[in-house]
Amino acid sequence: MPPQADCHISIEKLDAIAAAAAGSDDAPTGAGRRAIRVTFQDLNYVVTNSANRKAKLSLLTGVSGALLPGELSALLGPSGSGKTTLLDVLAGRKTVGQVQGSILFGGRPPSQTFLRRYTGYVEQFDTLLSNLTPCEMLSYTAAMKNPRSESQAAQQARVETIITQLMLTSCRDVIIGNVLERGISGGQAKRVNIGLALVTNPRILFLDECTSGLDSYSANEVMSVVKSLVPTGITVCTTIHSPTPYAFALLDRITILLRGRVVYWGLNGDHSLRYFQQACPDAVPMGSTHSMQSASEWIVDLTTKADRDGRALEFASLYEKSSQRQENEALLAAQLADSGPVSATTLAELGVKRATATPFWFGILQLLKHRGLKDLRDPAWLLPRIMDKLIVALLIMTLYWGIGDDLSSVNANNISAVLFMWAILPGFSASSYVPAIVLERGLFVRERSDGLYRTITYLCFKLAEEVFLALLISLPFSCLVFFPLQMQGSWALFWAVYFLTTIIGIALAYFIAALAPNMDAANAAVPAYVVTLLFFVGMLIRQDDMPSYWGWYLYIDFLHFAWGALVINQYEGKGTTVYGGREVLEFYNLDGRSRWALLGYESLFFIAFFTLAWLALAFKRHQKR
Repeated sequence: MPPQADCHISIEKLDAIAAAAAGSDDAPTGAGRRAIRVTFQDLNYVVTNSANRKAKLSLLTGVSGALLPGELSALLGPSGSGKTTLLDVLAGRKTVGQVQGSILFGGRPPSQTFLRRYTGYVEQFDTLLSNLTPCEMLSYTAAMKNPRSESQAAQQARVETIITQLMLTSCRDVIIGNVLERGISGGQAKRVNIGLALVTNPRILFLDECTSGLDSYSANEVMSVVKSLVPTGITVCTTIHSPTPYAFALLDRITILLRGRVVYWGLNGDHSLRYFQQACPDAVPMGSTHSMQSASEWIVDLTTKADRDGRALEFASLYEKSSQRQENEALLAAQLADSGPVSATTLAELGVKRATATPFWFGILQLLKHRGLKDLRDPAWLLPRIMDKLIVALLIMTLYWGIGDDLSSVNANNISAVLFMWAILPGFSASSYVPAIVLERGLFVRERSDGLYRTITYLCFKLAEEVFLALLISLPFSCLVFFPLQMQGSWALFWAVYFLTTIIGIALAYFIAALAPNMDAANAAVPAYVVTLLFFVGMLIRQDDMPSYWGWYLYIDFLHFAWGALVINQYEGKGTTVYGGREVLEFYNLDGRSRWALLGYESLFFIAFFTLAWLALAFKRHQKR
């Protein structure tokens, strides 16, 4: 049985409201909003053939239609038919290929900033933060995407309304979870994704396979929720692969695609069934194979079989020549000719200049408030960043206890080893920061496309929480090594080198993670690069002994500046001699150099890797769609 008891509005009432609102652009709705009509005509989408770069593939051909106010529109068809492609084209989410044709929102071409600010897009696969609850996830999104002028109380009231509307009350304070930590169910996660799109009060809502991976009950439940959004002033369009009979009955207007071509666009129900029965008289009659077969199953089976039998072009041709196509052309022409009155609010939204509602600094504060504080309380986030550094500090402390004040020649090698390890280990620990970017890639792409923040805002937030933690742990860990070992010179510099090298390693990890196609590549690249740096620190081979054709690498090795500052800090003015009676600083070609100047040079690497990480995050596209 369909979950009608769980739906806040009965289907009969929904249909009545939809019928009253249908047919008018910017039609007033019960929520006081005016839904925007979306029209598209003669859309063609062409991409380069990955198997033959000289050839082109046409994924959409001559697609026309409209998403009308007061209707639940759906794109149907078998896998590979072009449903998601068309949805992405309408939502402006395509990153590759060439789009031709006309797409109008409220009778006007939409800008990319409008699409990010005022449309919602629910991905097929969930992109949620596993350590947040549904309520926290919704509150965070509301704070990031709604204008600062809106009070926190108003935002929270909207969050509570959406929690009730999407039937999430029972799990509002349960963590979302992941494959390793149990959380909310798949159907609840899907509704949270819908809530993320709704909490910002969008004008148009696009949903990609919103029932994918759900059992029939959960699928019906989600579709009931989607249907209930229609009378709230939101233009709704969803793709759906194989709808249940109940879900199919909720659809007001459907577009069926085969191989990127329209084989039907029109009203659902008896209208769509009658069209296919008349257009395909040779088809197996409905119910002949199973007495319980529904109209939705018959239409889906008919079009899927046509696709597999290579009859997609035949079905598209039948539609091209049909009276249904002629009626649709007349309807579309009327919609395009008479866009109706457009409110000043809609005009302002269509002309918006910024893709994000909140400024840079406010976005960082909200990210730190809603995500940063949660991370700092999450053992799964904290332990990988603390335990390796704690173990190394304890190992150095216990292994080299009290050697720092022995400045004899025979102990110089031990001290140099301590300083070498203290300089390079923060660089190696950079690998532990790779998952922070790679595993969040889908989330980052979705939130940036949704207009929650700009790339620079996200990067500054990620670095801010990491730098804060690095500051907290570097202070006690540097004390744990410096004082028990009785090291010489300034503890402040000893700590500063460790802290600065750590945050340079973080920025380096972010840069490589943003470039790498996957986790394996990033995890291999970071240590491989750091290993090359070890040879040019200045200890394994002295600067004077390096071949001239490799000497340049020393100057782009941030670990060289870190180790050099530590050696000068330890031995400056001590007169300790080593091999051949030469002083330590002279032996390592560090005499006459300033430890603080070396620290300053090292800090430039943080700026460089930060800039490279920003460029990689902003312009490298791993998810091509």
